[in-house]
Amino acid sequence: MTEAVQRHIPVLGREAIALLAPHAGGVYVDATFGAGGYSRAILEVSGTRVIGIDRDRTAVTGGFDLVERSEGRLVLVEDRFSNLAEICADQGFAAVDGIVMDVGVSSMQLDEAGRGFSFRLDGPLDMRMARDGPTAADVIARAAEAELANIIYLFGEERHSRSVARAIVAARKEAPIATTRALAEIVARVVRGRPGDIHPATRTFQALRIFVNEELDELRKALEAAERVLKPGGRLAVVSFHSLEDRIVKNFLAERGKVGGGSRHLPEVRHVAPSFKILTRRPVTPDDAELADNPRSRSAKLRGAERTEAPAHAPSEQPAWPRLPDAMRGG
Repeated sequence: MTEAVQRHIPVLGREAIALLAPHAGGVYVDATFGAGGYSRAILEVSGTRVIGIDRDRTAVTGGFDLVERSEGRLVLVEDRFSNLAEICADQGFAAVDGIVMDVGVSSMQLDEAGRGFSFRLDGPLDMRMARDGPTAADVIARAAEAELANIIYLFGEERHSRSVARAIVAARKEAPIATTRALAEIVARVVRGRPGDIHPATRTFQALRIFVNEELDELRKALEAAERVLKPGGRLAVVSFHSLEDRIVKNFLAERGKVGGGSRHLPEVRHVAPSFKILTRRPVTPDDAELADNPRSRSAKLRGAERTEAPAHAPSEQPAWPRLPDAMRGG
């Protein structure tokens, strides 16, 4: 499969696979299958088995050829990667040797105008990774102005979020906002950029995509599921592309990798044993060659850890950020 690996190498793909360290006969989860780059590389190792997960049906159907060529060593499942523990159990594996995640939107999705992810290509304002649930256009049409401002500020880190939300609400009173170009033009009227800056709509589009797909909740749940399903010594490798995702991964691993006992002043407080040994004290980032080949890789960060023998920690408290059902109640 060497030729196939060369056909598609994910951002930081070689580094992620090196961190995962697949071994002969191991069972691995490619939690974000995409174009199958990680799965192909893992299957290069003799006797490995891979469970590939993707919520995008296009990605799953695009992997059928690899399933056939893997001779039973690759199974593809159309589902959210937050359900990876249940998916592994359904495939007959209570525990696995490694899990790799490439978080966020893929280049294939960005480059397809009909998916509505990019303001650079005019298309329907969709942004769904799967083909069910509310679209970005639905959110734009129904969310209250304050809710929109909150979504754009928290998930897009857009400091002009109130002005953007106000402009969206004013525009939707005149006509539905149904296309990527229409939304981008509305945002560009209130967010002024200087030469060399990112496009004025970049942060708003990021925010809506994250919100529509519940990406941060999915990531948080997937990390907790990985903790439950990895064997002692099993490896976790996560590639993220912006600060919100990376912060979740960093904080999760820091909490799960914390070593130490109770305070000498409060000896009755017992510290939970670390469930992960952190392998990347600092995130791995693309080298100059990868940056030259793929400018989209510039913000990528890879973090990894190895599962210890300690029990999984209790699930984290749910963050208090906006959620899709609340926004769709209308405002």
